Amino acid sequence: MPLVTIDLIKDVFTPAEKQELIHRVTEAMIAVEGEPLRPVTWVRIQEVEQGDWGIGGQTLRARDVHAMRAKEPA
Repeated sequence: MPLVTIDLIKDVFTPAEKQELIHRVTEAMIAVEGEPLRPVTWVRIQEVEQGDWGIGGQTLRARDVHAMRAKEPA
């Protein structure tokens, strides 16, 4: 039974975006492991409190990630 865990900073993704992540990750797993394993393919989202996540010695908050997303090319 495959279990995929996605760690996210709390308040970055909307419920609809998290549902889309679950759907797309499930589809990616099924593409590799085969359709018969769909019923036992688990995708779990765990949210980390803002400020409890750091990269390069700097803590990240939801506003930081939102700022990064705003800079994405169209």
